[in-house]
Amino acid sequence: MLEARVRVSRKNTIYIPKAISEAVGISEGDYVVLRVEGNRIVIERVEDPFEYALRVRKFAEVTFEEFERESEEVQDRYFRG
Repeated sequence: MLEARVRVSRKNTIYIPKAISEAVGISEGDYVVLRVEGNRIVIERVEDPFEYALRVRKFAEVTFEEFERESEEVQDRYFRG
C-alpha cells in the first residue's frame, strides 16, 4: 500500500505527492471528487469522458445528425427551458 503523510496548509490545502498521483493516474488539470466516509476523506479521480469513449469497446453507432439532434434537445432542456 502506497502511503504519504502530508501537512494541511493555512487555507486547508493539501498537495498530493507525485508518487501517489502517478499511482492513480492523476495529473495537472484532472478533476477529482472528494467524499467523506465516516472520519475519512476519499479522493477519487474523475474519468475524462472523451478519453474513456476512445478507450472502451464500441457497442453502438450514431450518425452526426442523430448526435446533433440529441445535443440540441439536451441544450433546450437545460438552457432554454
